[in-house]
Amino acid sequence: MALYGATRGNVFINGKAGERFAVRNSGANAVVEGVGDHGCEYMTRGNVIILGPTGRNFAAGMSGGIAYVLDPHKIFESLCNKELVGLESLSDKQEIILVKQLIEEHYSLTGSTNAQNVLSNWNQCILKFVKVIPHDYKRILSNK
Repeated sequence: MALYGATRGNVFINGKAGERFAVRNSGANAVVEGVGDHGCEYMTRGNVIILGPTGRNFAAGMSGGIAYVLDPHKIFESLCNKELVGLESLSDKQEIILVKQLIEEHYSLTGSTNAQNVLSNWNQCILKFVKVIPHDYKRILSNK
């Protein structure tokens, strides 16, 4: 378990995290190569970018924040708990810039070959990201 209740900062992990990664994350940004079961459970704020596989029950109880999951094999939907969240493509220009900047920083600090591959094939990879956003959080953002 990492980022439990984190309120700010950036975390870059060159490797796969275990179960319950970013549970109750309340404002930190993270880039990781993959996560186990229950990723982003009860997350309330922050951004999490996952460049590899996820376990089951992703986003259970997630009420805020956004996760961006690279899903080249189109299996993520079956692993996500969609009770409170929606799944979208990544199309907003500002979000694309944010995701790319965080992946660039991840690569710079960790030397991740996954990040290097994503950045080298950016135009193809950006189409393979799934944006995970809670329904209520999306409504709040759209009213701003």
